[in-house]
Amino acid sequence: MVKKLLFLIFFGIFTALLSQEGYSDFYKMREKYENFPENDHRAFPFIQPYINKAKREKNYEKLVQGYKDGVFYSFSSEDKLKYADSMIWAANQSKNEDLRIISHIDKGVVYYYHYKKYQLALNEYLEAYKYSKNTKNEYLKFQNLYHLGVIKSYLGYYEDASDLFMKCLVHYREKTRQITKLHPNEIYNNKKGYLNSLYQMIICYRHLGKYKEADDAIETGFSEIGEDPEFDLEKGYFLLSRGISEYRNNRFQPALQNLSASLPAIKSSRDFARLSVGYFYIGKSYSGLKRTKESIIYFKKIDSIFRQHQFMLPELRENYEILIDYSKKEKNEKHQLYYTSQLLRADSIMSKDFIYLSPKMHKDYDTNNLLEEKDKLQKINYLGTIIIIVLIVWAVGLVALLTRRHKKAKEIQQKYVLVEEKFAAGQNTEKKEEKSEIIPLVEEKKFSLNENKVEELLQKLKTFEDKKEFTQKGLTISKLAAQLGTNSNYLSQVVNEYKKVNFNKYLSELRINYITNLLFEDKKYLKYNIETLARECGIASRQNFSDLFYEINGIRPTDFIKKRKEEIEGNA
Repeated sequence: MVKKLLFLIFFGIFTALLSQEGYSDFYKMREKYENFPENDHRAFPFIQPYINKAKREKNYEKLVQGYKDGVFYSFSSEDKLKYADSMIWAANQSKNEDLRIISHIDKGVVYYYHYKKYQLALNEYLEAYKYSKNTKNEYLKFQNLYHLGVIKSYLGYYEDASDLFMKCLVHYREKTRQITKLHPNEIYNNKKGYLNSLYQMIICYRHLGKYKEADDAIETGFSEIGEDPEFDLEKGYFLLSRGISEYRNNRFQPALQNLSASLPAIKSSRDFARLSVGYFYIGKSYSGLKRTKESIIYFKKIDSIFRQHQFMLPELRENYEILIDYSKKEKNEKHQLYYTSQLLRADSIMSKDFIYLSPKMHKDYDTNNLLEEKDKLQKINYLGTIIIIVLIVWAVGLVALLTRRHKKAKEIQQKYVLVEEKFAAGQNTEKKEEKSEIIPLVEEKKFSLNENKVEELLQKLKTFEDKKEFTQKGLTISKLAAQLGTNSNYLSQVVNEYKKVNFNKYLSELRINYITNLLFEDKKYLKYNIETLARECGIASRQNFSDLFYEINGIRPTDFIKKRKEEIEGNA
């Protein structure tokens, strides 16, 4: 879940460094393999020369990048671990604190994701935490907090873990709102971090019995992802969570549908721990439907995963109790003995983890964190007078800010009402009809246009509008002219003369009016994110869509959707 995210974070940092020195030889070398998919060994004939060059030049920052690429593209877990060790060595040689943080997080992820060795993963995260205290890179700080939260969740400290995940959610959510200020890679990274933290929060909610909060978070996850294929794995995790929720409510058939739909993405990611969870709840759902033989098939799949990886999440312990009871009923003493031995082995592994992880987490993270908070409080006491002054200034600023916000909210409400009036009761359609009535006669036109051709082209444009063909992606005046059997100049003249706008404005108004109508008429579109709405009406860029929506409707799409939801809730 986090492997691609970490790769992109690091790539973004190095892109910034490279931009200062132009397209270096290292940059050109990475171009040859950076588009290969993860775990693809074909990248190594290009990676090795990159590493060799960095070694010769003693360029340790680039060497860290080369070893990191080795981690990302290696297929075997053993090779990933070797490159992670080399990455730490190179980071230490560079004396760059941020590179040290990244290298230790990366090695921790290898231990956590590919081995499920929580003890070894925690050691790396705590080492990264040590370096992260002074870093100015907020992203790395919160990435490490996320991983520490995962360890706390595994230990069963769900309240503590949820506090860490909430901090991550607030940070990533704030960053995702700064779209105009961020590079596309940063936007992707922050959204990925937000979705990962949201999923971990769902796990905490579930174990704390906060089922409504868990269900709300699941739906938030689906809403954030929409139909974006870049987040298929995250969608798989939310499907898994929804399936578990359906099972908990005794809706076994919907549970099976969601759980089964989650498996392809989870299998593809090689996340055997969450795959086991999926199998477990599929088995439990079949059991709820009294289809015992089918349920046992899935419980046995979990045993196969445990045999291979020697790891089991605490919530799956019941799996062996079920298999033991089933063996008893079948009077199969051999299987009963085997599953009993497996249960004891699983208990032994989990207890060793807990004995090691719990004290170390408390000593090396919780205690240090409390000491840091204590230091902060002491500094606050010394600076009491200054803080009071700052608070007074802050209060004055807050009043001014609230006043501006109230004014802005009032303006947004007024603009929303104007849009509502514009589109209410089919007025938009009537306006078009009125507009068509006042089209000047052909003989009044400014250009030399053939009457019959104009009528034919206007009819084709009407069909184009009625069939919503303006939602085509990448539509230009040249493409449309070809589709309508005319040329760009002729089409431009007709649109200018008879639609009273230029072609770009004509196309933009059709698209924005179309999506605005959908937002009024169908509530499901209110759940879509801005990227999905833009694609729905044929606009490729989120920012372009937002700007056009504002230009035509006088209100940003996010503000419009918010007001529309409020209106619907108020009428409910």
